[in-house]
Amino acid sequence: MNKSYWIWYPGDFELYHAMVQNFSRVERGFGWPAFWKSEGFRNRVVFRRKMALDTETSFVVYSKAVGYVLADGRKYPFGETVVCGPGQVEISVHAGRIDAFPSVYIKGEVICSDRSWQAEDYANAPVAAGYSPYFTEEGQDPAVWEYSEKVYLPVKTEPCGDGVLYEFETELTAALEIKDRAGGRPIRVYCGESREEALDPVHCYYSWEPDPGTGRCPRCAVRFAYIPGHREGEIGVKAIHQFVDIPVRASFSCSDSLVNEIWSVAAHTFRLCSGIFFIDGIKRDKWIWGGDAYQSFFVNQYLMADREINRRTLLALRGNDPMTTHINTILDYTLYWILGVKIHQEAYGDTEFLEQIYPKMCSLMDFCGTQLEEHGFIVGRPGDWIFIDWADLDKDGPLCAEQMLLAACYRAMAEVSRCLGKVEAGEEYRGRYGRIKENINTFYWDEDQGAYIDSFTSGRKHVSRHANIFAILFDIADDGQKERIVAEVLCNDEVPPITTPYFKFYEMDALCRMGRLDEVFARIREYWGGMLQRGAVTFWEEYDPAVPEAEQYDMYGDKFGKSLCHAWSASPIYLLAKYFVGLTVTDAEKGTYEIHPHLEYFDSLECTLPVGDKDVHVVWDGGDLKIKNFDR
Repeated sequence: MNKSYWIWYPGDFELYHAMVQNFSRVERGFGWPAFWKSEGFRNRVVFRRKMALDTETSFVVYSKAVGYVLADGRKYPFGETVVCGPGQVEISVHAGRIDAFPSVYIKGEVICSDRSWQAEDYANAPVAAGYSPYFTEEGQDPAVWEYSEKVYLPVKTEPCGDGVLYEFETELTAALEIKDRAGGRPIRVYCGESREEALDPVHCYYSWEPDPGTGRCPRCAVRFAYIPGHREGEIGVKAIHQFVDIPVRASFSCSDSLVNEIWSVAAHTFRLCSGIFFIDGIKRDKWIWGGDAYQSFFVNQYLMADREINRRTLLALRGNDPMTTHINTILDYTLYWILGVKIHQEAYGDTEFLEQIYPKMCSLMDFCGTQLEEHGFIVGRPGDWIFIDWADLDKDGPLCAEQMLLAACYRAMAEVSRCLGKVEAGEEYRGRYGRIKENINTFYWDEDQGAYIDSFTSGRKHVSRHANIFAILFDIADDGQKERIVAEVLCNDEVPPITTPYFKFYEMDALCRMGRLDEVFARIREYWGGMLQRGAVTFWEEYDPAVPEAEQYDMYGDKFGKSLCHAWSASPIYLLAKYFVGLTVTDAEKGTYEIHPHLEYFDSLECTLPVGDKDVHVVWDGGDLKIKNFDR
């Protein structure tokens, strides 16, 4: 029997689950759905297939939707055996569902719901149906994601005040299960990423009353749990960690124990933030942010190499046409989406997905094209968020960093167009790239300061690190300009430093590309090692060593507002793998790569890194370097 998948209109699965994800935020007793436009899934879909059958055959259609099967001009209900053939047959499956997206599972010896089916939404031309390797059994419902589970018991129990504090070995996304051994008294549990948060019933983000029947609390981020009004031994507590089991393919061990710990904690941080989608963090937002996701694509390539989570995240972020608002309302996040597709293609050679998503890339670029001023620079509209980073940027008029991203998008579109054989479109985007690159250097480069300024309209000639980092990463600057940027900006203490791990990622990427590995290696040990010294078991959204310890968990003017498990803080995995181990994929479809290691930073090194369907094993004992490939 052929392998069947649940199939749906492409993108609907991702849009439905993205809505569930982006509506899951809870803060101090109230829900907080994401504040951007929620894309709807289709509720009426028809699936079609034409086949030439040598003999009579049968199949059954399963679905949670309402609808029917039409085969050889006859209608059948779902769940009933359909007999057809021999000869040419046309099959259509009509499905509608109000509470979720329609999906069907077709089971038969010859006819089954494989990748050859087309889907229509009664408005547009047929397209290849969507599917997921996670949904291949007839008893499943693609609208319900069944998480893997692992039970954790507290590693420490401590009497505190009139209650008990329970500590788990690390941070988890868990449903606490509470057993009242004393019986009868009300129970409320206060959860925290930190000890301080759990012990503060006023300011902690999550507090729950266990379900009377199951004893379970809703799934949330938890490392510490405080239950007041009870004594040790009266309450039984366990954490049921719920996660998407995406295997980690990479491993890393070197002679530097601190670097090993940084890799390990970064990997744990990243896995917690890698579920159905890449999310920002597991406590506060739990939303799918375009900027966070873009950086996750880089880390994923070197840790899990899971192309499916990339696909799901990109489809969820992009939504449907027509575009009316920027992704997450943020102009730069729209541009990161284009670059994210390119990064995905370079990492996995996923031409099937590229062909599916390319029309949405083009329509998104057309949408951005409605916001260009006279020099071809992109500007925000009322309601657009020009973010880049939490930093003092001169945002008067077109912001330089945004133009760097737009230029990079033109270049990316030229490359993916060429990859798909769309030569004319590729040349058009290549021309736009050349023109905007020239204008950026004309209007933003300040020769006296040896740097790009944020704005040419304000007259301030303000220099920040951000645009200058992008100038290196996206090759807007020539070699001479890059050297000046390193000296005048990146190594200049008078230019305000970057404090978020988010943009620290880009800064260190730029320094690595400029050969400044000494500074990067020291910074990894200092910055991420500093969080470990503060007791971190996952890496934080932001870290400033100058902030007093009592205020270290505060952010956005909110006590305990800082996320202590944030995806963008896992960047040491990418930096160590790409620049210090030196692994670069040269052709994803062929599985070819190059390694140019910098072993002077280690006395010994052993690691495994993924490249397509291969695992590359690197061993250095201080003398000999050995590299082997293993097919998966």
